[in-house]
Amino acid sequence: MTKFEALGLQKSLLDAITDMGFETPSEVQEKAIPILLESETDLVALAQTGTGKTAAFGFPLIQKIDSNSRTTQGLILSPTRELCLQITKEMQAYSKYERNINVVAIYGGASITDQARQIKKGAQIIVATPGRMKDMISRRLVDISNIDYCVLDEADEMLNMGFMEDIKDILSGTPNEKSTWLFSATMPREVATIAKKFMHSPQEITVGAKNSGASTVQHEYYVVGGRDRYPALKRLADTNPDIFSVIFCRTKRDTQKVAESLIEDGYNAGALHGDLSQNQRDLVMNSFRKRQIQMLVATDVAARGIDVDDITHVINYQLPDEIETYTHRSGRTGRAGKSGISMVIITRSEQRKIKAIENKINQKFIAKQIPSGIEICEIQLYHLANKIKDTKINEDVDGYLPAINDVLEGIDREELIKKIVSVEFTRFSNYYNKSKDLNSSDSGRNRERSDDGGDNRRGGEIPTSGAVRYFVNVGERDGYDWMTLKDFIRDTVGLGQEDVFKVDVKESFSFFNTEAEVTQQILEKFTEFKVDGRFVNVEVSKNPGGGGGNRRSGGSGFGGGYKGKRSSGGRRRDDDRGGRGKKEGSSESKGRRRDRSESSSPNSGKRRSTKRKGDFF
Repeated sequence: MTKFEALGLQKSLLDAITDMGFETPSEVQEKAIPILLESETDLVALAQTGTGKTAAFGFPLIQKIDSNSRTTQGLILSPTRELCLQITKEMQAYSKYERNINVVAIYGGASITDQARQIKKGAQIIVATPGRMKDMISRRLVDISNIDYCVLDEADEMLNMGFMEDIKDILSGTPNEKSTWLFSATMPREVATIAKKFMHSPQEITVGAKNSGASTVQHEYYVVGGRDRYPALKRLADTNPDIFSVIFCRTKRDTQKVAESLIEDGYNAGALHGDLSQNQRDLVMNSFRKRQIQMLVATDVAARGIDVDDITHVINYQLPDEIETYTHRSGRTGRAGKSGISMVIITRSEQRKIKAIENKINQKFIAKQIPSGIEICEIQLYHLANKIKDTKINEDVDGYLPAINDVLEGIDREELIKKIVSVEFTRFSNYYNKSKDLNSSDSGRNRERSDDGGDNRRGGEIPTSGAVRYFVNVGERDGYDWMTLKDFIRDTVGLGQEDVFKVDVKESFSFFNTEAEVTQQILEKFTEFKVDGRFVNVEVSKNPGGGGGNRRSGGSGFGGGYKGKRSSGGRRRDDDRGGRGKKEGSSESKGRRRDRSESSSPNSGKRRSTKRKGDFF
């Protein structure tokens, strides 16, 4: 008996589960499905986005529906068109072996006549956004007066978006004896009000701590001057060449401005906000899902319902008014068991807000420094070297090689390598040469560790005090993220839980910190150390603040030094990072000067694709 069979699901659903490749139920599914199948009850389920909530209510709902009746028996309310369509698609996949079950999506931006026609044909399950649902009820195009089940998905998001009155009106037109299932990431006062008014002695399940953030997300904050937010954002992007991110702004105006600035500066960026038409929104989201957009700049309302599992970073360009909103933002990454990073760019006056968020989500932030120019140059150099090394040779170039060899005649291998990597290095070096320190003074409140010690260590010199930064030649491609790499280093050397910190994983190399007293132990352990036949090199970083890579011994190039096959430790990610955008070209920034220190970008010229005062919390 599989774990899904043990939950009480019927064979047709188990066959669909097998087709979809599900093997083990998530925690919310394991807790919710038996309760919903065994009794007619109201349920409040608190779980983060990305934990499998749709299947948790979808499987029981399909199993309980009478497929022989064409009347509407189940209603699922969701906050956005995107989420509505996603739920509908999943429900249709779940019920593929069920005869005569029809699931219809109702949402704004599409023909209300066509949707009414689909319902008239018979829709046992309706998935709807509150606004369009209320409109159709008022026009008497849909009848929910006899439904048996009502699901409120992402309830806190619907209420944050201002749907309280719509939801009350919709629920008031449903029978009292129905079962109501409420799924939410957090339990703010408004959600509790809905539960009290429309639910009867609901059972409650919680996945993780109530209102807490996901444990797979690392939270970081960076303190900068008010005018340095945008250059700080660019540096964070340049330090993570394979970033695939959502950047949150508080207003539509700021969202559009930041996205336009990023596009002008050569980044693959796009904007998502309420002023876009539905067609424009669809184009942006399709490009984002295909990784053609690397940095999606969005307002909180517009980002509701974004369901992309591989987002590596969430960047809070500005903090939201409500802590619950921060929880939803950070929940866009670290989904489906993967890890992610939530970054916050703040000014000194906003530091008190970090403590408030920590208390609410029961997780600590790491105070980090905005990378310096030399650190960015170093990371981009390693990234380029690995990209060259892994590039598949195109045999079509063979016909051009004789002429190219004539051009390069007389240049030896070492000089040729220097020239190739200098193309990338010089671009970033020229841009960041003499760039100012963007880190605000007195920004070290609650800093995880100080970064003194290990400064410009060369050769065999070993630091004796302070925190030490290391370079290691494994990264995401080898199956590591910040959690699994931290565990790997700690377990391999035999260190304590908190002895490895500031873990920063790139595609094919990484950095981490320890205190100086364990440096000798680490370097000795990773001398001639192999994993699955590959040498794993750990060396003291040249740049203790966050760069890496002064070679201690035995390395064979940038992030290299491996002999034999590639390591396969940790959770493996897809090697194809296609479409996220590689930064090439150099030109003057086309557009107005946006800040004093870094008005253009090393990426400029390649691609074109108001702070509001409010009550925080």
